[in-house]
Amino acid sequence: MQLNTRLFGEIEVEEEKVIFFEKGLIGFPHCQRFTLIYDEAEDGKRKNISWLQSIEEPGFALPVIDPLLIKEDYAPQADHELLKNLGNLTEENTYVLVTVTVPSDVKKLSVNLKAPIVINVDEKKASQIIIEDSFPVKYPIYEILQAKKEKAGE
Repeated sequence: MQLNTRLFGEIEVEEEKVIFFEKGLIGFPHCQRFTLIYDEAEDGKRKNISWLQSIEEPGFALPVIDPLLIKEDYAPQADHELLKNLGNLTEENTYVLVTVTVPSDVKKLSVNLKAPIVINVDEKKASQIIIEDSFPVKYPIYEILQAKKEKAGE
């Protein structure tokens, strides 16, 4: 299907790349179908931040990142009841993302570790859940990403 997005212009989205959120995202319950868009660096590698692009609202896309890239020990415990609509989750078919907040001062870049997005990649079903653990809503990541960037340049 063709999608005319605000950030990426006109893109082609294959139906098998659509991820279904039964309850939408927190604050956006009417947005249930999304696709992941990956930015590529000049060297052809994926950049750290990807985009969760809404199919229903082409003007709506959220920056997301794999939380393990910025917090290697991130292992939230979720109530199984919150995830039952995703089908059988295994270590191999579970992909977790967190949303990125990009303020005008980029040095205040942060992620929401309190409300991860859990995706069953086999079923193409996802849910954004709220973790009861003491994870922060605004976890600063600018310095972490800068340090990784410098280390990669070695």
